[in-house]
Amino acid sequence: MSSTWIGLGLISSPINEIADRLGPNDLPYSIPIHPNLVHFTIGLFAIGIAFDFAGAFYPLEKRVFRFLALPVTRVGFHDVGWYNVLACSVISFFTVAAGFFEMLLAVPLPGVRSVLGQNAIDTMLWHAVGGVALLLIIVAMTIWRAYERFVWRRELGRQVSWLYLACGTVVLLLMGLHGSLGAWLASEFGVHITADQLLAAGADLGEVLP
Repeated sequence: MSSTWIGLGLISSPINEIADRLGPNDLPYSIPIHPNLVHFTIGLFAIGIAFDFAGAFYPLEKRVFRFLALPVTRVGFHDVGWYNVLACSVISFFTVAAGFFEMLLAVPLPGVRSVLGQNAIDTMLWHAVGGVALLLIIVAMTIWRAYERFVWRRELGRQVSWLYLACGTVVLLLMGLHGSLGAWLASEFGVHITADQLLAAGADLGEVLP
């Protein structure tokens, strides 16, 4: 048994084979992709739900729009809601893919725990599982939205049901909570943060950073 563990200890990580191509942030490029795509995922979904809310409450708002001479229509609000949720569903696949790629290259700072008492590996695993779950939820919401737009409510003025809007609001809250895990990976564990990684390596930031 001991010889087995010794043999496993001698196995080098495949990441070592590309270490010379990685920057100080442990990535082959200077700016992480996943955190930037996350903003598109959250932003597109939030805009989609917000405009569907605006379309749902249009009968209460139309007098204000007329007073302001704004040429807006209820169907216009719902169009924005639909296309933003659809775009969110598409880009979220790239968001999750980039997240898994960058997670494989992550080198968290040792001996650190999050505000929840989790270590880096636990936080990354929960963030990964949560990301996949949110992707499936977003796709399901998009399919639901499509049925409401093209099948169930295509003859109605209000293109979305109140249940859909309520679920969309809950999903936005879940996105916020899930995003906190990703934020802790950067702020607490220094994952793909150039300055944190350089400091952990004992480098002088005044010399290595422009």
